[in-house]
Amino acid sequence: MIPRSLKLALGAAASLALLLPVFLLAPGRSKPPMPARVLPPLAAPVTPPLRHVFDRSLFAAPVEAALPADAPQLTGIVGRLGSDAVALVRTAQGSSRSLAVGDSVDGWTLESLSIDAALFRRGGQQARVPLPAVDPELPAQ
Repeated sequence: MIPRSLKLALGAAASLALLLPVFLLAPGRSKPPMPARVLPPLAAPVTPPLRHVFDRSLFAAPVEAALPADAPQLTGIVGRLGSDAVALVRTAQGSSRSLAVGDSVDGWTLESLSIDAALFRRGGQQARVPLPAVDPELPAQ
């Protein structure tokens, strides 16, 4: 059995739930709409920022900067990147050497290695030397 006070509270809540929307939606109770503000059109920039990004093809290979003539030639990368990887390079004299990060050859210091390139620095110059492309037509040696 439900007590009388709870019945009265439930009845009042039900009445309020039914009458409140009718009261709020009654004609003449709504405010007139505010006039829309008209904003001036935005001025387009004379030259869009990052124009060079939009000018290049989406899937084109990045253009490599011309390497200095005396930069070491990367012939391979051996080992695990980040731990014991070394770069196999051909010097300007034609000899081959292996370099760990921090080693130097012909004045160029090996700064870092990635999966397909080595980054060398000499003074203010920086050269990203990519691995040579492999010709699929040539037999494996």
